[in-house]
Amino acid sequence: MFSKATANFLRQIDTEGSLIHVSRINDSHKLVPMALVVKRNCVWFWQKPKYQPTDFTLSDLLQGDKVLTPGVSEKDFVTYEGTYGDLLSGKLDTEAGSVNLTLEGRGSTKLQSCFGKLKKEELDVKKLLRDSSDRQVDMQHRLVKQMQKRAELLAVVKDRIFTTSSCNVTQKKKEQCSFGGMLGLMLGSSVKVCVKESNNIEANSNVSLEIPSGTVIAYSILELEIKKNGQFDICLQPGTIGGFESDSTMLSMPSHDSLDMMDGKCNGKKSPETVFPSVVQNGSQEMDLSPLAELSQPTRHALFKELQDTLKDRTALSYLQCLLEDMCCGETLDTVGQEELSESQSKLVIAIVNQLCINSPTEDSLCAIPAHLNAAHLLVSAMEALPDETLSFLSESCPDFLEAFDTLVCGLKESSEPYSIQCPAVLLQDSQAFQLAEQLLASTDVMLRRDSDRLWIKTGCTKEVHPLVLRLSTHGLSLLSKGLKK
Repeated sequence: MFSKATANFLRQIDTEGSLIHVSRINDSHKLVPMALVVKRNCVWFWQKPKYQPTDFTLSDLLQGDKVLTPGVSEKDFVTYEGTYGDLLSGKLDTEAGSVNLTLEGRGSTKLQSCFGKLKKEELDVKKLLRDSSDRQVDMQHRLVKQMQKRAELLAVVKDRIFTTSSCNVTQKKKEQCSFGGMLGLMLGSSVKVCVKESNNIEANSNVSLEIPSGTVIAYSILELEIKKNGQFDICLQPGTIGGFESDSTMLSMPSHDSLDMMDGKCNGKKSPETVFPSVVQNGSQEMDLSPLAELSQPTRHALFKELQDTLKDRTALSYLQCLLEDMCCGETLDTVGQEELSESQSKLVIAIVNQLCINSPTEDSLCAIPAHLNAAHLLVSAMEALPDETLSFLSESCPDFLEAFDTLVCGLKESSEPYSIQCPAVLLQDSQAFQLAEQLLASTDVMLRRDSDRLWIKTGCTKEVHPLVLRLSTHGLSLLSKGLKK
């Protein structure tokens, strides 16, 4: 809830800017000027870097006993209050013989953030450069030694935005579901038994979070470039990337711009191959989900149901992604952020991790990361990159629909010509299923069009990689749900 509120704040005042929203209240006290923040560059190119504040400042990392005293200026920033909400609804009517069923659901969510009057503290970078010009990093410091083992770098907090008085973040949810049914038992041409049933279920929740004065809600950083001998530079130019000097050359990571850009210009009429690339690699990481299909059927079906539950909760999904990344990198599982999960969220994430660990080899290949674990990490990373609306659709999608949608997307990918409407699975020829496919694609800025007996897609001018991660997500879920009864 706090993370959503701070993210919404940045979308209003610093779209595509340098500020980073604070996702955990527990990190607030660590984010002082000149504090050290760990930046982790993720495995897949569509993922945004992850930031983890530390308990140290730059002064703690430098050799010598002289303590750096940062110069800090403070000024008023803005007064902020925002309300964000969405309304979801759906209806399903089905009739088979003498059975008629109607299921209708409505839901609404409203998130209200009242941060009040905000202030901004900014580090005096010129003074910091003067005071640290003859200092070196202690390369034996425990934090430095741990950092050099991972694909991470260090940065210092340049400025921060914080509250000046106690304020509130409130989330209101309302869900309503109605179910109606009629059953007739036919003997010959006459109805002997007729039963009608109608039920309404309504659930409301109202959660308020009080934010104390002095809580940091956003900050910006300057990355550090640290050499093997301890000398360091502060990256002052926007976009300059820091890191630790290494004997090996780092693999360059392809930008997702190449997927959506041609000759440096945005192509508004992308071909299906551009919208749904068939093979994309990120360094040595190949996007292969096929190992998921090799898991036993009970494991696949259990993972499918648990992942669908996780899609309903982005906090749990993000934490699961972090755990799988640690497992695939051979690192000790990072429990940072677990305190933000509820008991039910923790149980769900642990259940998924246990399913994947049980199916890992226990013989001589302990050093190798199991293929199905890499595939699960790819799938969860793709799903985490999807918009909330798309996640909501996928969390409710049945196996038959996912298989049909996967077939549709693969067909659109393989041909730049309009796709014959006879090719998709029969399910998508149903008007309701086709409408759901349209909505699912539209949530990633891809328009599905049908004319007579042809299908084709259109997409707007965007650099987003949502169509790619949607294809990966639906394909992975389809592999897991094979053979599962609706």
